[in-house]
Formats: sequence, C-alpha cells, structure tokens
Amino acid sequence: MAVAQTINYQIARSLRTLYYVRAAFNVIWVTLISIYASSSPDITTMLLIIYPIWDVVATIADILINRGTGSLTPQYVNLGMSGIAAVAVNIAIRQGVPQALIVFGIWAMIAGVIQLIMGLQRQKALGGQWPIIISGGQSTIGGLSFIILANSPALGIASLAGYSAFGAFYFLLAAITITKRLRKGY
Repeated sequence: MAVAQTINYQIARSLRTLYYVRAAFNVIWVTLISIYASSSPDITTMLLIIYPIWDVVATIADILINRGTGSLTPQYVNLGMSGIAAVAVNIAIRQGVPQALIVFGIWAMIAGVIQLIMGLQRQKALGGQWPIIISGGQSTIGGLSFIILANSPALGIASLAGYSAFGAFYFLLAAITITKRLRKGY
C-alpha cells in the first residue's frame, strides 16, 4: 500500500469508529428527548445544551483524526460555532423554548453546510461520504424547520428528535459504507 493509501486507510478506520460513536450518541439523545420533552423542562434544557457540546467533542476527535491531512478550516469553524451554540442555547432557553429553537436552528443550518463541505472534500480521498453529504444538506433544511416551528415548541422539540434520528441513521450508514470500502482493501 502506498503511503497516501495507508494514511487514507487509517483515517477511514478512525472516521468509521467516530461515525459509529456519533450514531450511538444520537440514538441515546433521541431516546432521552422523546422521553423527557413533555414531562421535564429541566432535562429537555440540559439535552438542548448537551447536543452542541457533543458536537464540540466529536469535532475535536475529527480534527485529531485528520491532523496533517490538509486544511482543517471547516472543522475549526464547526468547533467554534458549536461552542457558541451551546452557550447561546443556554442563554436563549432562559427566554423560552422558541428562542432556544431559533438558536438551535441557526446552528444546525451552519453545521449542515460545514458537514456538506467536509463530506465533499473527503469523498475523493476516502470515499463513503455520500451519507455525510446528504446529512449536511438535510441538517441545513432541518435547521430552517426549527426556526419555522419555534412558535410551536412541542412540534419544534419533536422535530429535534427527528433531526437527531436522521443524523444517527446517516452516521451509521457512513460507517457501514466505509466498512465495506475497508474490506475491499481500500
């Protein structure tokens, strides 16, 4: 295997693991938000703040996996935006769920565009990124829906669960796609 192929193989293996972990997190988050959204505002608030914090953690892992492979600007932008989103959701939720949904929606739109860019950049070198590309587009649209549904908090929170469930599906699909590619010898 050439050096570039070896590096791409290692990155693909690491991204596969990260995608499985992200899918598992999303499944747990969806389960918790579905259970507590209508019965516990405090837990719902905590979950709304945890989601972008988790994205910070996952983005740091992504940066570590991809260090030395070229521009990591999209990851660093996402890292900053997710950190700001966690703080902004925490502030906005004090004004009410609609304001938090608007902040979450803006963040989801920006994160979706970044995810779309990263998927497109990685497709050539690594392959298996089409689920990430689709997910990025869907996240952008999902973010817009949170803003539109902000005045109907119950629907907005329910749409967050759907958003995260689709995220889990796409991360799982990306991990499986990369696994198949790795089995073929890359």
